[in-house]
Amino acid sequence: MKQLFISILVCTIPFLLNAQEPKLKSIFNGKNLEGWVLPENDHGNWTAKDGILHVQSDTSKKGSILWTKQSYRDYIISADFIMLDGVVDSGIFLRSENDQVQIGISGSLKRDMTGSPYLPKLRYPVEANVKDVLKPKDWNTMKIRLVGKTYTVWLNGVEVMSYTSEAIPASGPVGLQLHPGNVMSIDYRNILLAEL
Repeated sequence: MKQLFISILVCTIPFLLNAQEPKLKSIFNGKNLEGWVLPENDHGNWTAKDGILHVQSDTSKKGSILWTKQSYRDYIISADFIMLDGVVDSGIFLRSENDQVQIGISGSLKRDMTGSPYLPKLRYPVEANVKDVLKPKDWNTMKIRLVGKTYTVWLNGVEVMSYTSEAIPASGPVGLQLHPGNVMSIDYRNILLAEL
């Protein structure tokens, strides 16, 4: 009887945990940048078509950040991305430019730091373990859960990093980065968010 109870419990807990996760809703309509703030220095770097947000550097290589118009406190965000051409250095900003989850090659470390937190004053305080998880030339799915000061990152369904940032603001927009100084392109799709 005890074994049967344990078996039922083991099967039920994952179901209950999944049932508690709120439904993610699209914050990118796939047709245009409605709901986002196009950077003033945009030179056609950010384009939307057929469900894809295409991010492409131009000859100036100045870089920019595409921010949501809306601010958020605690949330889960999920996005598919595929690294295309050049030295891809992108990422997702959480509430401000202080906290970013890296996608692609670190400009300072010259190696892939996907899934790792980047903070301007601390650089990379921890490193995500994405070996055998990241698909360099295929679509990947990154999910970030941000609650209070702590964010946890999953890549392709595998938890790769958790970090507590003492300086993160209580609320703010979500940002996507086109890093300055690089020739690169990256595509995003299925950008979904649920407030907690």
